[in-house]
Amino acid sequence: MPLTVVPNPFGGDYPSFGHHNNAMLRRFLDTFGFDYEFASATDYYKSGRFDAVLLRAAEKYDEIMEVMLPTLGEERQATYSPFLPISPKTGRVLYVPMKHVDAKAGTITFDDEDGTETTLPVTGGAVKLQWKPDFGMRWAALGVDFEMFGKDHQTNAAIYDKICVILGGRAPEHFVYELFLDEHGQKISKSKGNGLTIDEWLTYAPTESLALYMFQRPRQAKKLYFDVIPKAVDEYYAFLAAYPKQGWKERLGNPVWHIHNGNPPAIDLPVSFALLLNLVSASNAQNRDVLWGFISRHAPGVTAATHPELDRLTGYAIRYFEDFVKPQKRYRAPDEVERKALADLAKALAAMPAHADGEAIQNAALNVARRIERYQDPSRQSPEGGPGVSVAFFQMIYQVLIGQERGPRFGSFAALYGTKETCTLIERALAGDLAA
Repeated sequence: MPLTVVPNPFGGDYPSFGHHNNAMLRRFLDTFGFDYEFASATDYYKSGRFDAVLLRAAEKYDEIMEVMLPTLGEERQATYSPFLPISPKTGRVLYVPMKHVDAKAGTITFDDEDGTETTLPVTGGAVKLQWKPDFGMRWAALGVDFEMFGKDHQTNAAIYDKICVILGGRAPEHFVYELFLDEHGQKISKSKGNGLTIDEWLTYAPTESLALYMFQRPRQAKKLYFDVIPKAVDEYYAFLAAYPKQGWKERLGNPVWHIHNGNPPAIDLPVSFALLLNLVSASNAQNRDVLWGFISRHAPGVTAATHPELDRLTGYAIRYFEDFVKPQKRYRAPDEVERKALADLAKALAAMPAHADGEAIQNAALNVARRIERYQDPSRQSPEGGPGVSVAFFQMIYQVLIGQERGPRFGSFAALYGTKETCTLIERALAGDLAA
């Protein structure tokens, strides 16, 4: 059945499955501020918008078949027709061979489902075109001069173009974008359910972060799964923060100029999304008020009222943590070397001023690690000229204290969470409470 005749399985205000799908598309376009004119294929077929080109398709039937038949298997060739009549008796779309195509009268003749020979006009919505000829027909009928599509359409683009030209149009310019992959590098498939939907992304991050993800490297296959969301969020705000400091050449190359149609907003974001996620993780915060207690203490004068964008991100961070981070948290107990390192770190933090900044805390942590042979890295160099600190030290901190493999810069995290609270976290880890 035509999708605009199939009952809407989701209920609600939309009269058909097709109308529901159209509404979802428009909601997406509206969410991202697209300026568009919505067109329904059903309406265009029924209203006669396509009639002139459909009559030409009847006239050029043999030429269209010459394009299509070589692309089909032997069995399909025997019954193929670019025209799909809609049965006047059942309303179903019929995949049947044509008995006669009358270009002069603009009609097709075929056997209906009950075997009755039936003649229908190709105009007025009585027929549809198969999807490949339909592409070319629409381009010719609507004067389309630019069409972008996914890589899976690329092999058929030449077919669409040829049919468009046969029907009197000029083939449009194309832009082909790559496909999305899951975290394992496999093609996202609706049947497998291994993808990430737009609605799911927007549950955990602002629309601008998705706009940035879509904007970058469209000709390169990209992995689309939940772990990429935090990175995309922080990249968006990093580009936004850089914009006012850039010259016009750099601004025009900055994605936010394009995302915001040349007018990016001025937003002060004193805390990154990754840092918020780790703050939620360490504090087990389940509401914004708890997070804002840490943020306001860390940055006096910064409140939900003064920084609404940051407040919006706190909600996203809590939802993301609850659904994706919390179920994966795996604390581990420290070994003897790690216990001493953490105890020394707690002593260093306890000796620092309550409002020590991230840089001072980071340096204190590095000084602790430099004295421990396991964490000395000869390939790095300390400011004093000795060996630097291995990343294994900070990996250990996040595995033991937060139950995660990675985290933001430790100094920034501890400054936001608080040195006293970080010491308490270390005490709980040493007591075995976290791993338990």
